Amino acid sequence: MRTAQIVVTLLAALMAGFSGAVLLLRAQWIVRALTDYAVPQRWWTPLGVAKTAGAVGLVAGLFVPVIGVAAGIGLVLYFLGAAVTVARARWYSHIPFPLVYAAPVVGALVLGRAA
Repeated sequence: MRTAQIVVTLLAALMAGFSGAVLLLRAQWIVRALTDYAVPQRWWTPLGVAKTAGAVGLVAGLFVPVIGVAAGIGLVLYFLGAAVTVARARWYSHIPFPLVYAAPVVGALVLGRAA
């Protein structure tokens, strides 16, 4: 079970870190999406930092579980909030994207609890 937890946690951290990095680097496709969703530009850097910090927290959680739990909860709430933001912007076909990023985080939390 520990091996599964490590693999899923690292996958979740990679996905969240990628998501944070593309936002911090202002990849054109993410800038276009955030503009379409009416997310204020002044929020972009803090949101990117939050995702990146969550990714680091997940990895740290492999050594200090309470950090991983806090990071996991924060990331799940973040991605649920992103799904709500997408829904409010009426881009219903895009709702699955933040949920795909949340799924491995939930998996890491569940596997961490079982370990």
